[in-house]
Amino acid sequence: MDFQLSEDQRDLRSGVREFCEGRFGRDRMRALVDTAPVPGMVDRGLWRELAETGFFSLRIAEEAGGVGLGVAEAALVYEEAGRVLLPGPLVATHLAASLPGELGAKAAAGDAVVGLIEGDSWPLLVEHLDALDCLLVLTGEGVRRVDPAAVQGVRVAHPVDPFTPVTSVDELPAGELVADALVAEQWRRIGAVLTGALQLGIAGRLTELATQYAKEREQFGRVIGGFQAVKHLCADMLVRTELARAAVYAAAVTLDDPAVGDPEVAVLTAKVMGDDAATRNGKDATQVHGGMGFTWEVDVHLYLKRAWVHSTQFGGAEENEEALAGTL
Repeated sequence: MDFQLSEDQRDLRSGVREFCEGRFGRDRMRALVDTAPVPGMVDRGLWRELAETGFFSLRIAEEAGGVGLGVAEAALVYEEAGRVLLPGPLVATHLAASLPGELGAKAAAGDAVVGLIEGDSWPLLVEHLDALDCLLVLTGEGVRRVDPAAVQGVRVAHPVDPFTPVTSVDELPAGELVADALVAEQWRRIGAVLTGALQLGIAGRLTELATQYAKEREQFGRVIGGFQAVKHLCADMLVRTELARAAVYAAAVTLDDPAVGDPEVAVLTAKVMGDDAATRNGKDATQVHGGMGFTWEVDVHLYLKRAWVHSTQFGGAEENEEALAGTL
């Protein structure tokens, strides 16, 4: 059995990395968060560029206008999006692109920004509400479509992640059912894996930031990376990242071919380990940076805050761990 990426998969990953770093590099990221603490964090032009690369249509069949790839390739793409903290409801729009009809076509083309929430916990926190063209709600009966203009709520003044504006909502319109319970369950699994891939990208980038700083920062006449305590922190970050990588890739492959394993176990493991790697690496990277790690100018806090947001999506740690324990 070959566990290595194929040449096409490596080319896809490198191409997406080049695109993301070119369109949303650090300078643009910092300019956005430093000068515009406003609700709108979705750049429509960039959104359409993402769509042109196949970002939202990766899993749509070629005969239907998509790229014709699987969850495995989508995980590679979303890992790269996590590395640059690309803002917006990426996973939700990707899932919506698989719907038949006008909404799916617009989502795939980047002409619609689509949000997604679980509809069984209150109050609801809706991300990027002002930027949404459509809000989809996962329920026990399926997926319901709601007009975001009809959603009333209170915008959170200071969201945890400055790139993710949040609105607290106490009530939702009934909306219309656009997919059944089987689709909703499939979305939960794919969404968890792709969110785990975003977390993997964050974990990997935090490892890079910490090790780079450890090689440059001098204290007591030597670089801090020469001290054993700092070495251990960086090594632990790498181990967490690689374990999460194995879990996320395995879950993606399992969703593409359920015969290779148990999809439920694989998905839960990927989300748990992705969340753990991103959040714990954020804390360790902060510690490696010392006092500088707590300042606004250092990017580590932005990655940690995004990791905290992703860790609440498609099940939190306790919920997923309990579900995973239930499979034993």
